[in-house]
Amino acid sequence: MGVRLLVLVVLSVALMVVDARFTLLKPVRSQMSLVLMQTYWITDLPQRLYQGVASQFGSRTELVAENEKLKTENLLLQGRMQKLAALTEQNVRLRELLNSSALVNEKVEVAELIGMDPNPFTHRIIINKGERDGVVLGQPVLDARGLMGQVVELMPYTSRVLLLTDTTHSIPVQVNRNGLRAIASGTGNPERLELRHVADTADIKEGDLLVSSGLGQRFPAGYPVATVKEVIHDSGQPFAIVRAVPTAALNRSRYLLLVFSDTRTPEERANEAAQAQEAEDKQNGTAPIIPATVPKPAAPAAPAVVPAAPATPVATPVKPVAHSARPAKPAAATPAAAKPPAATKPPAAAPATTPQREE
Repeated sequence: MGVRLLVLVVLSVALMVVDARFTLLKPVRSQMSLVLMQTYWITDLPQRLYQGVASQFGSRTELVAENEKLKTENLLLQGRMQKLAALTEQNVRLRELLNSSALVNEKVEVAELIGMDPNPFTHRIIINKGERDGVVLGQPVLDARGLMGQVVELMPYTSRVLLLTDTTHSIPVQVNRNGLRAIASGTGNPERLELRHVADTADIKEGDLLVSSGLGQRFPAGYPVATVKEVIHDSGQPFAIVRAVPTAALNRSRYLLLVFSDTRTPEERANEAAQAQEAEDKQNGTAPIIPATVPKPAAPAAPAVVPAAPATPVATPVKPVAHSARPAKPAAATPAAAKPPAATKPPAAAPATTPQREE
């Protein structure tokens, strides 16, 4: 046993020396490495099989979870995209409403449609503004395109609006082209109005714009109401049949404008305009110019002109009175009144003091 070990040790040392000094064992080493690699691969095969199976099951679980997560995110993004589309349309409608409110001279307030009357024979809607918001009966309501109707019922936080197309509603209008006046009445059709009692010879034709005339003291003048769609002339009838289409989108508008008419008198409007102009001038730093031109010259002008004319008459009566009051003491002593120089001295002193006071 010891001899074998010694032989093996000597052989190992000899092989190491030969391998280090010569290249004779390189082919043998390469062949041995191939054999060893196969051995390593075989011995490592169970571990690799286990890791592969575990990774396959783990990857499938992760993929299923990731798939569910992506589906959820996809649904959320689709919902947001639909909401974005609705918000885009809403933004467009609000911009149209904003542009229309810029053309309105009266005070306006935005309202939103929150309900409709279920009765098919009446055209009424409900808005989210009521008596607490300053809404009054008969207040005009319009959208971005034209008049829609008027408030007919008030509640604390909501109001009911009667549309133009209701059969019980009528509005005085005029043709924008020539000023021809008429009455537009509702027909029960949300897309049609009729002009009543229009003479057969009246100058009205298809395409004419009808605006509110303001004669009913309910709707302000100049707001678009409808566009003439059809004019039928019948020789046997004294009145023509005129049908018009409302300019307002009665079935589609969601955001509306409540018009608060200006009830101020012309004098109040002029006063408020003057006050606003004065406040604007103060903010711009031009306020001192107005008082310098108006009140400042007026104050010194009055005293300068008034004393100029009556300077002599006013001064003469005042001084004699004062002088007559002084001789009360000499009146008791009679000899003092006989001296002529004493009487002449006070008048000389009076004119001397008078011009000093005027200056």
